Amino acid sequence: MTVVAAPTLHVTKGHGTQNDFVLLDDRDARVELSAALVRSLTDRRAGVGGDGVIRLVAGEHLPEGVAALAEEPAARWFMDYRNGDGSVAEMCGNGVRVFAAYLERLGLWDASDGELALGTRAGVRRVRRVPVPAGLGDDVWYAVDMGRWFLPGGADAARAGADAEVAVAGLEVARAGLSVDVGNPHVVLALGGEDELAAADLTRAPEVTPVPPQGTNVELVVPLGEAQQADGTLVGRVRMRVHERGVGETRSCGTGACAAALAVRTWAGVGAPDVWLVDVPGGTVRVSMLPEGHVELAGPAVLVAAADVDLTALTAGR
Repeated sequence: MTVVAAPTLHVTKGHGTQNDFVLLDDRDARVELSAALVRSLTDRRAGVGGDGVIRLVAGEHLPEGVAALAEEPAARWFMDYRNGDGSVAEMCGNGVRVFAAYLERLGLWDASDGELALGTRAGVRRVRRVPVPAGLGDDVWYAVDMGRWFLPGGADAARAGADAEVAVAGLEVARAGLSVDVGNPHVVLALGGEDELAAADLTRAPEVTPVPPQGTNVELVVPLGEAQQADGTLVGRVRMRVHERGVGETRSCGTGACAAALAVRTWAGVGAPDVWLVDVPGGTVRVSMLPEGHVELAGPAVLVAAADVDLTALTAGR
């Protein structure tokens, strides 16, 4: 009797401050990464489990990758990111760092050679290894130039401190929120203290008015003040929880951390710090303002496992 082996898919599991991903090496674009397959892979009970799927593809195989190569010929590899519900996303700040660690694992990038340019649907992102800040663990840290950010509401929103209203389950009244674009959409609202932050129920998506046409991530933040570091740098700190569109509440969100720091810095006004530590349930990341309207995200990235997924078993009964 001939036994036919079940089709398998080799994957790697990684996370950045516990924002976790299933990573797939498909550099020749041979895998049909359907929404159903993404949902199956990210299922935490019947699959590998994760907040999303990151597929490694050579840029020339995707239109968005070709565009990234035209912008930067060194951006050979494209980060094809999908939310846990199977929807396509522009990019993911924690995911970019994990993707860089994955490329190192595969021998496709050597951090000692300098920065890595990679393609995303939000444009080319540049990654480099950085020292771990004192007191923030011993995992390897990467810093990512997240590109330009802006306030969709413009100067009027900056002056008013808000351009939206957000109703969050568990909080008695709707709160004013500020829209921030970091390559993907966010709305940030400030809470009065950590008791309110703990009371928020993010098992349900917050209701944002006006309704964002492409959906939005929502960050709840509590400013924790500012402190001067030994080198004289003024550093702000905030605590954050996030509801990600297409996923739900996650332990961390890299672009959300950037949006949170940028919103709090906007509210603080002139003299506010250019560097912020953002505490999320999964750890801490650092957000820094760069010249020309860019923002940098730095934090850890960890690859924790590799597995061969039995695709027949994964999709059975679905």
